[in-house]
Amino acid sequence: MPARLPSWAWVTGLTTGAIAVVAVLGVQADQGTKPTASTSRPSTPATADAKPSAEPKEKEKEADASAVPAGSGTGRRIVYSLDTQQVWLVDASDAPRRSFEVWPGTVDPDPGTYTIGTRSEATTGSDGVDIEHIMYFTAKSGVSIAFSNAVDGSSPPPAEGRQTGGIRVAKDDGEALWTFGTTGTTVRVVD
Repeated sequence: MPARLPSWAWVTGLTTGAIAVVAVLGVQADQGTKPTASTSRPSTPATADAKPSAEPKEKEKEADASAVPAGSGTGRRIVYSLDTQQVWLVDASDAPRRSFEVWPGTVDPDPGTYTIGTRSEATTGSDGVDIEHIMYFTAKSGVSIAFSNAVDGSSPPPAEGRQTGGIRVAKDDGEALWTFGTTGTTVRVVD
């Protein structure tokens, strides 16, 4: 006679399945993709001081990193700039609390306003990398788009020919984003 699963295992399985269904139904599907190049970039906190050895361009970029993009809304939100591949965590008074660069996948979300839906502490990404702090906020052409960080802190470029919607962040930025981006938090994507 096969062993019976405890009732908590059934409830956990059903809950996980329901969350997955709600995430799929709750995301906004759109047409077409917009591939982007992926490059390794360091994390830049919003309050970072320019290093004495930094080149003038680097100093200028670090100073601009704390400025939240115009037209990114108001109130407590996560702002993601497609052009600069940067994220800002903005508090209710519209002050940036943290800013950092990201490594996008090959499918970009369209500019617009979204909310964090499903969150998952850890899984394996579509590229085979162990990831954590996954926060889904939309989908495009059947590809789920989410912020996450690699467990080992790496950020390999997306696999050739694969559509990936993971927006990778550095490990410490992933922890800060996870704490800030609770379910229902607004995500504003700008050009």
